[in-house]
Amino acid sequence: MNTLLDAHPLAPGDPAGKAANAPLTPGVYLMKAADGRILYVGKARNLRKRLSAYFKTSTHSESKIDALVGRIADIEMILTRTEKEALILESNLIKRHRPRFNVVLKDDKRYPSLRLDPKETYARFTVVRKIGEDDALYFGPFASAQAVRETLKVLNRTFKLRNCKSSEFRTRTRPCLHCQMNGCLAPCCRDVPPDVYREHVQEAILFLKGRTQELLAKIRGDMESAAAAQEYERAARLRDKLFALQRTTEKQVAVTTDFMDRDVFAAAAASGSAVITYLEVRGGFLTGTRHFGFSETMAAEHEMLGMFIRQFYEGRTFVPEELFVSHPIEDEAWIQEWLAVQRGRRVRVHRPERGEKARLLEVALNNARTELQALLARRSSGTALLERLQRRLNLSRRPQRIECVDNSTLMGSDPVAGLVVFVDGRPERSAYRRYRITGVAVPDDYAAMSEILRRRLGKGAASEPFPDLLMVDGGKGQLGAALAVMKDLQLDGRMDVIGIAKMDPDRGDVQDKVFLPGRSNPVHFGREGDLLLFLQQVRDETHRHAVSFHRRRHRATALKSALDTISGVGRVRKAQLIEHFGSFEAVRAATLAELSALPGFSLKLAAAIKEGLNANRDTPAAE
Repeated sequence: MNTLLDAHPLAPGDPAGKAANAPLTPGVYLMKAADGRILYVGKARNLRKRLSAYFKTSTHSESKIDALVGRIADIEMILTRTEKEALILESNLIKRHRPRFNVVLKDDKRYPSLRLDPKETYARFTVVRKIGEDDALYFGPFASAQAVRETLKVLNRTFKLRNCKSSEFRTRTRPCLHCQMNGCLAPCCRDVPPDVYREHVQEAILFLKGRTQELLAKIRGDMESAAAAQEYERAARLRDKLFALQRTTEKQVAVTTDFMDRDVFAAAAASGSAVITYLEVRGGFLTGTRHFGFSETMAAEHEMLGMFIRQFYEGRTFVPEELFVSHPIEDEAWIQEWLAVQRGRRVRVHRPERGEKARLLEVALNNARTELQALLARRSSGTALLERLQRRLNLSRRPQRIECVDNSTLMGSDPVAGLVVFVDGRPERSAYRRYRITGVAVPDDYAAMSEILRRRLGKGAASEPFPDLLMVDGGKGQLGAALAVMKDLQLDGRMDVIGIAKMDPDRGDVQDKVFLPGRSNPVHFGREGDLLLFLQQVRDETHRHAVSFHRRRHRATALKSALDTISGVGRVRKAQLIEHFGSFEAVRAATLAELSALPGFSLKLAAAIKEGLNANRDTPAAE
């Protein structure tokens, strides 16, 4: 081959035949559904050997895997010169297409991290949900907002770093309540030498990196030195810090005696689902645990671990010296080489088989198996309900992914829409969307619905994944508008569409009504009322999502208008208020003292602002 990649020239269709006649060379394969969607991307040292294994039913111990393979309508192959080239291409294609049955690590934007900019003279920790490409230090992501808040609370209480915003830090003239409670060094108002503050920052970094034993030894040494120099007040402060850290570290579990940093990954799979459990070990102590569930996958455990680790460490600022894995992974040498480049030093990936390290790996594996059983139980109950829903509504496919759209407005003002997504019967909040309706000049629910559906579904491949079932909040009119959009976008048959309308007691309704295309009467659920209850749950969640967005926009618009009517508040001062307080709602909640403390703001102006905003407090909410 003269080029890096060659597409294999077999004819479309007949995936089993393609597998049997595939070349005996390295490459990447893309498994496709009948509608052209990419289901799975994989790589192989020997394409024929790997692909043929999928179509030998004797190799599949579970019918679920056979069902997944049964969805494959075509296979596209891309040949490469080396296995390493195949590995790189596979990673790029998974990132690009995010296939349904691959192990695709979701974006960590849902998980908070702590950010610290070491270039700041008086740096502070902030909570962020996106790791930027800058020179700042990031710690996390944490499993929940509560976890990051607890950690930040310990940091502030122990190391006394500032936690006020930069705008407050620049304008503050006296120590805040946090300082008065001995929770901050107050570099905003007090003479705190930068090198002293920087030492506190370095101690906090050691704590977050899990270097607690090293940190305790340092503080103990500083305390003894201060006592020997008869600096008893400083020694007492260091003693209190030492005791606080000791109480914190007592809650941590020591899992190894070599006090090394390592990450542990264990995979468990069954019935087409999988869980990868991650244990974070810092300085020999277990400092964090997370589970990553995958409802459908065609990869075996050793394939999953390789794919997962490559995605997990991409863009991370910290890679430990050692990784434990529950199964020998493919391409171990290449992954070690890639991780070493990330870390700047050697990284070892291996599977310990004896001693305390093997016991640590067994802990991770047991956790993965337990979480997998819980995942399968949840999926089983959800699958049964969705299968019954498919039969009752005569849907063309099981509604594994449901999307619902609802509009929200008040007297035609600030029209918006909300879209929610349910996957396997559960809300997928990271996929929720909000829309501002911009193309409808007058209140027109049908036109607004059409605009939102075109924006959601009219971008071709960029709109994928498409829902299996699309719900619109409304009756026959909204359903007709949605079907017209489907036809215009040539999406007929790509998804089922239904409408759900609230009951109208004046018309004698006793329950909400579900309408299907081509059917004049609503669906009667009979004894399967739980199906209607589930659809109502999806609709109500959509309504809540849309209304909450509309209320925020309506309040912000009303508040902006209120500020515009106050004499002495122009464009510059309005921007100054928002920059300082962060939002219009915070401006409204500010006290006279806080408002008058801003540069250029007098007590008289602050009183005028409070009076003007209070006069507009009772703004009506959207329905």
